[in-house]
Amino acid sequence: MKITLPHFLRLALAGCVLTAVTLAAQANTAIDPKPREAGWVKRHEGFVEIAKRGDSDVLFLGDSITDGWRNPDPSRGVKPIWDQHFAPLKAANFGISGDRTQHLLWRLQNGELDGIRPKVVVLMIGTNNTGFEADRVTPKNTPAEAAEGVRAIVQHLRTKLPAAKILLLAVFPRGETADNPGRLQVAAINQSISRLHDGKSVIYLDIGAKFLGADGRMSKEVMPDFLHPNAKGYEIWANAIKAPLAKLLQ
Repeated sequence: MKITLPHFLRLALAGCVLTAVTLAAQANTAIDPKPREAGWVKRHEGFVEIAKRGDSDVLFLGDSITDGWRNPDPSRGVKPIWDQHFAPLKAANFGISGDRTQHLLWRLQNGELDGIRPKVVVLMIGTNNTGFEADRVTPKNTPAEAAEGVRAIVQHLRTKLPAAKILLLAVFPRGETADNPGRLQVAAINQSISRLHDGKSVIYLDIGAKFLGADGRMSKEVMPDFLHPNAKGYEIWANAIKAPLAKLLQ
């Protein structure tokens, strides 16, 4: 016996299917933990070993901007700045160039917080969630999605490291001028993640204006590619967080 569904019911079921497909297509990749290539995994494994030692009081987490503290190039002089300001604090740097929120979330969920007991976590992530994929057509994430990725990381840190304070840095400005599309996306991300500040466990700090001129323009003398700081930019960063970091370590 053939059963025929009423027309309105068929439409309703079809609508449910379309809704499910639409929701799947709109899934937020920024909160979906993902690993990257083999070389990236090897670096992650190195961080896991550092974490297991459990002797770091400060933990820096992020992407290439954080990763850049390792730069030994004497012409840029970045590593000496790290050695002066942060090495004495027993700081560890778990930044990897190119990481988005989903990549950092995967790393934290897969061993980088096992054994380590930092007093303070310095977190900045999200700039690589802006803009477009390699096809220059597909958006990576919306600012709201990227902010959700940052929120997921903060929540995971609070769960795994309940005694640690989180110094949540606003994503640094990018692009030469204030109307740069990337700059505008970053500003929207920062506006959203600023709400994570509770003044106790999570302290939000926006030092972006320190990299800009009075007219909002970014100088190549601070960020030559209008994204990554040079030695002068890293010195600005170090000086800007020195006092807040010391306070959190008390």
